[in-house]
Amino acid sequence: MKHYRVIPSPLGEMLLRAEDDALTGLYFVGQKYFPQDVTQAGGAHSPRVLEESAAQMAEYFAGERQRFTIRLQMTGSPFQRSVWSELVKIPYGEIESYGRLAQRLGLPAGSARAVGAANSRNPVSIIVPCHRVISSAGDLTGYAGGLARKSALLALERPSSAPQQLELLDAELPQ
Repeated sequence: MKHYRVIPSPLGEMLLRAEDDALTGLYFVGQKYFPQDVTQAGGAHSPRVLEESAAQMAEYFAGERQRFTIRLQMTGSPFQRSVWSELVKIPYGEIESYGRLAQRLGLPAGSARAVGAANSRNPVSIIVPCHRVISSAGDLTGYAGGLARKSALLALERPSSAPQQLELLDAELPQ
């Protein structure tokens, strides 16, 4: 049985979705790929994971949490799951390019778009930090929650050094 909870955030309301004792979704309300099967059904008692997720998200937005300890259950293709596994390795306050993610996955040159497509289907945004991935030129591209939110999340994580890091990333890429 799926359970849902809407929580506030400084960037707009977010929907938490859980099944059993695992978080299966975290979306900005109305974002691209927002789940179409949302109902208010799910029983009188919401799973503990929804309470924990709401608390940890509030701590994140308050600048008090950098790592999440929520059990996740993510459904996707093997390729999507491999990309999502790499996303969780990007440290808080750091960024990575789609091309570099493709290299880390051992994919051939030119696979950055495939990585971007898998990244965009991440069902647990922020906790699986798809917002930390940018273009190799340092541009903010592709975020299902919108580029303004992506920019705000990066600024939350590195308010004083995000622009400098964007410039450094481009210099680190192989030519």
